[in-house]
Amino acid sequence: MHTLYPAIKPYATHSLQVDSIHPTYVAECGTPEGIPVLFVHGGPGAGCGERDRRFFDPEKYRIVLFDQRGSGRSTPHAELEENTTGHLLEDIETIRNTLEIDRWVLFGGSWGSTLSLLYAQIHPKRVMGMVLRGIFLARQNDLDWIYKEGGASRVFPDQWENFLDPIPESERSDMVAAYHRRLLGDDELARMNAAKHWALWEGRIATLRPSQEVIDHCSDPHLALSMSRIECHYFNNRSFINDNQIIDHMNLIARIPAVIIHGRYDMVCTLENAHTLVEHWPEADLQIIRDAGHASIEPGIIDALIRATNNFAHKFEQK
Repeated sequence: MHTLYPAIKPYATHSLQVDSIHPTYVAECGTPEGIPVLFVHGGPGAGCGERDRRFFDPEKYRIVLFDQRGSGRSTPHAELEENTTGHLLEDIETIRNTLEIDRWVLFGGSWGSTLSLLYAQIHPKRVMGMVLRGIFLARQNDLDWIYKEGGASRVFPDQWENFLDPIPESERSDMVAAYHRRLLGDDELARMNAAKHWALWEGRIATLRPSQEVIDHCSDPHLALSMSRIECHYFNNRSFINDNQIIDHMNLIARIPAVIIHGRYDMVCTLENAHTLVEHWPEADLQIIRDAGHASIEPGIIDALIRATNNFAHKFEQK
């Protein structure tokens, strides 16, 4: 089993002013002359962490990470103005141009897979390859699975009860809209309570076996606020894309080499997402991890991700 590479520090950080509101945090790690790879984090709103640098051989990769608008070290924290999928896709291209990268590998999990696929469909000639985990196609039925009665709630009814707790019964038919009202409201205590419950629902169902590390990470107030507000903002607007947009445009990236890694027991983004994607991307390598859920910290997921980045390093070094 492969494990994470040793911890490393960035050799460069940038505050990239992508518009009048948002300075975006960008970090570069590894080898400046290495294969460029962009780490695209999930959420939306989760931000990057120290662990996210460690899926790549630092002697072979130029590792670029960025905190999406309102996330992590990008400011203003949890800001929703001028924060849409289109803005994030523009930011990725701004980062590529600013860092003078011609082509790069995209590495994205969950919402990061969504954003990576959308970016590749707009800029296919800029993408050398893709490593994607926990595919999220951002269709309405994918949101319904997580946030409506009858999906993940049937596997985790106890945790679903906790998720329902801040919302009156009269509003529970549309949990995203109900949380959205509280997360954008003026009552600070209600905002923080809603943020914690929203983030904990996702954290508690993200792993095959309960993980206190994941639960503690999601319940951190700084992360919980940005993730809950930004996810609610995006999901209340159907992620600012058409319902089947990714699948409808798969012909644009059919020739890009890709490894798709998905936990068999992923309760956040069901395996059907990856299966449907590969039906429209026959050259992609789908690896189903039999003893994993959604989170990137699960041993089988880590092993598969690092095997994929090592194989891509070998492949692209030969060219």
